[in-house]
Amino acid sequence: MSETATRLAEPAASSPRKAKPQNGKEQQGHTSVLTLSCPERPGIVQAVTGFLYEHGFDIVEHQQFDDRERGAFFLRTAFSSESPVDASKLEEEFRATASKFEMDFSFHDETKPRLLVMVSKLGHCLNDLIFRWRAGTLGGEIALVVSNHEDLRPMAEAAGLEFVHVPLTPETKPEAEARLLALIDEHSIDLVVLARYMQILSDELTTALKGRAINIHHSFLPGFKGAKPYHQAYERGVKHVGATAHYVTADLDEGPIIEQEVLRVDHTYHPQTLATVGQDAECLALSRAVRWHCEHRILLDGASTVVFR
Repeated sequence: MSETATRLAEPAASSPRKAKPQNGKEQQGHTSVLTLSCPERPGIVQAVTGFLYEHGFDIVEHQQFDDRERGAFFLRTAFSSESPVDASKLEEEFRATASKFEMDFSFHDETKPRLLVMVSKLGHCLNDLIFRWRAGTLGGEIALVVSNHEDLRPMAEAAGLEFVHVPLTPETKPEAEARLLALIDEHSIDLVVLARYMQILSDELTTALKGRAINIHHSFLPGFKGAKPYHQAYERGVKHVGATAHYVTADLDEGPIIEQEVLRVDHTYHPQTLATVGQDAECLALSRAVRWHCEHRILLDGASTVVFR
């Protein structure tokens, strides 16, 4: 995590919303979030709550985790205010406290992150993300869909989303990835979602997207890699089918895990049936990971994550 809230680009401001209910009562105003990590020591929570109290904020949700094995502390606090907050100003005012406790921290205002969804030919994850986005439960705003094939253009455009076809071959991969980075900048993208995008990103691109790209994998990592994973599962007589959502890194399918979903199966499930069940698991795991990222509930902890659900 960086010391200040970093994004690929600043998104356009969204309209104010009401704070989350507390004790069954709906709080009026604007909700912001503070996330931080630091070495574990006494006084951290008091310093945070004292700072928020002195600035007239009302804490509406608070979660913390003491990782005693690593001597690390993680915190997510949502707080409400009568008017929108200036996150950069709060960061400057909080810097002295953060320095005292060696904190990596970020203040997040209520602007919804902007998403770029990457797909190939399979549309189940895209369809699910579109449904949740239109229902207002995804946590972010889908800005556009990018694909190396034309197959899912009708699905995206039927939802009113811009669809950009970026063909990719081994020879054109550098140009295609440069085009993707240009689209990220052009559309002020905060998060890239690989919704069954069946191409491997270069090390350079994964480095540029560190902590800002989520992938869905069709198993509990690292099982059943390569072609026809559900045929492999059938041959091995699996009893559970699962999916893993994780951050993208240069190590293929080995990035920090955000969420895993599992569904029970048995010997009567043939490869196509397993694939159908697996697609359900993929949709669930991916949508949760995207929502939690958009709600600033995930803190990176080396090769792992802390997820405040």
